[in-house]
Amino acid sequence: MGDDRTVLVGELVGELIEEPVRELVLGDAEDVLRAAEEVAGGRAVVHGFANFYAVTARTDRAVVERVNRLKGRPAGQTGSVTTVPSAVPGLFDWTRLPEELPRRQVRSLLEELYELGPFGFRGPAAERVPGHLTAVLDGVPTVQVIAPGRGCPSNAFFAAALERTGAEFLFITSANRSRQLPHWRAEGVVADFGPEPGMRVLAHADDAVARRGYPHHEPVSTSVVSFHRPAGRGRSGLPALTLERHGSLSADHIRSVAANHGFALALAPGAATRPRARVYVPVPGGGRDGVAGVPGAGVQAR
Repeated sequence: MGDDRTVLVGELVGELIEEPVRELVLGDAEDVLRAAEEVAGGRAVVHGFANFYAVTARTDRAVVERVNRLKGRPAGQTGSVTTVPSAVPGLFDWTRLPEELPRRQVRSLLEELYELGPFGFRGPAAERVPGHLTAVLDGVPTVQVIAPGRGCPSNAFFAAALERTGAEFLFITSANRSRQLPHWRAEGVVADFGPEPGMRVLAHADDAVARRGYPHHEPVSTSVVSFHRPAGRGRSGLPALTLERHGSLSADHIRSVAANHGFALALAPGAATRPRARVYVPVPGGGRDGVAGVPGAGVQAR
């Protein structure tokens, strides 16, 4: 993919369309500002996110419902949120942590996982998080925060979008249709979402480089650790956090990091199997290295 990054979507999906779709480039300052303005105007932006792609938009209920429908999900499905690194702790109500889960240790664990790369955290929701972005679990209103890791250039896009919307956080979801795996190639997201009205693509400058930057993470939706309540105690006697979703970072890796901060790790029933990355195959008759997504094992809900 060159600097022009102009892709004929019809060539990718085997259909003839007259207008090319130009991708914006993550890392290009002007393109990032343009994408942020699209978010402020109510559009959704499909963008590079660590080693794969995500969709970000404003948190208005109507916008969230529109993106859910576009993905083929129920309009009212609870959304996840994202923000810049410094604002992540403020999305949680730390006063609601149970005594077994010391605040300082939980925060230090979150910080280390965030340094490693993309990750998801579920905890007690701060009061300012709206109801359509929270889920009540075990009697506790919770929020799921999905973050790309401190080193991802998408943080600059988030900062610009937050400045233009005047918000503290944004709605985020993985870049895939319902019951398919997230995209990790720009061609895939352009073919899937480029023709959609109200959508823009802010692509990695180089997808292969983006993947190499996260050697411990698969290009699938983030793993999610929940800390709104303890999940008993591990064999070591340490209080256990819950691996709610087994995604890009392996359970073994998370378990070792958690132990350094005084926690064991318990797997939720649905987290036993780690999904494989989406597989891309050449488009028949495409005459080039086009792509078509083939779902791998497992389903990524967000």
